[in-house]
Amino acid sequence: MKEVILTPEGYEKLKQEIDVLRNDKRREVADRIRIAREFGDIAENAEYDDAKNEQAMLEHKIAQLEERLLSARVITKKEISKDAVSIGTTVRLRDVSANKSFEYHIVGSAEANPAESKLSNESPVGKAIMGHKKGDVVEVAAPRGSLTFKILEISAS
Repeated sequence: MKEVILTPEGYEKLKQEIDVLRNDKRREVADRIRIAREFGDIAENAEYDDAKNEQAMLEHKIAQLEERLLSARVITKKEISKDAVSIGTTVRLRDVSANKSFEYHIVGSAEANPAESKLSNESPVGKAIMGHKKGDVVEVAAPRGSLTFKILEISAS
């Protein structure tokens, strides 16, 4: 399995998610199974089948997240460069053609969430800007054509 790079916040969030699934969610599913059993014959019980399927999916998700946690490498504040774009930095970019600015927090792929402006280092834009410095102009091959960004600012998050 490939190494999963996480920020300290991402690592804590992953641990909390596993805790919620292990404790609260497991209890909810176990209750559903217990209640479904009380409906009678489990051979023809759709509620029971549904609850057992949910339990299997939950256990699979917990196993996946635990595996991700085991192979995680948490980046430290010392590893985050303020001079060049890297995981853990916040970058302000300007789309040269649209003349619009965007701010992204560069994170590992496991933490990526565009809705929260968390951009993966493995995304097309993330890959293109990694290692570049303030003032650099970077071209990104995107599905809808080539985009050009100027790096306006880099800061450690």
